[in-house]
Amino acid sequence: MNEVTSILQAIEQGDARAADELLPLVYEELRNLAVHKMAQERPGQTLQPTSLVHEAWLRLAGNENRKWAGRAHFFAAAAEAMRRILIDNARRKQAQRHGGGQQRLDIQEIEVAAPAAKADELLAINDALEKFTAHDKQKAELVKLRYFVGMTIEEAADVLEVSRPTATRWWAYARAWLHQEINEQ
Repeated sequence: MNEVTSILQAIEQGDARAADELLPLVYEELRNLAVHKMAQERPGQTLQPTSLVHEAWLRLAGNENRKWAGRAHFFAAAAEAMRRILIDNARRKQAQRHGGGQQRLDIQEIEVAAPAAKADELLAINDALEKFTAHDKQKAELVKLRYFVGMTIEEAADVLEVSRPTATRWWAYARAWLHQEINEQ
């Protein structure tokens, strides 16, 4: 049993100090995942990787029912927290009181056409992913780890404790299913 798993078990048993020991062990890995994910966001994003990690940690640590069945379950919960934060951020930006569908323009780049709205794409993916979760929860977890956290197939397979060929098959199936669902919207 690795150190993260033993600390997760201590948290489950009610050890208040264990959460303080967990953050330093997983912080760098969570931050690297957030950096990877935020690199895919459009320029001018107000949410920074460090903020994403901190917000996800607050949601994880503040959860009264924090019972993680090991490292894989913890990182799946972290992926879900990051996904929800990004979705909430995209919805907030779409709100009419925050400018609705207006796009921010940099005065230096006025001649250049503005890129397609990333928030619309993110919301469409989230809606399709919610339907896919009802269809196949395990494959949906793989999508969350790959798309929202930025893990590679190998990293996601390790977290989900499945073989790499299985994760590759799941990823191909999930992409096809989600692509079809998004195109039908």
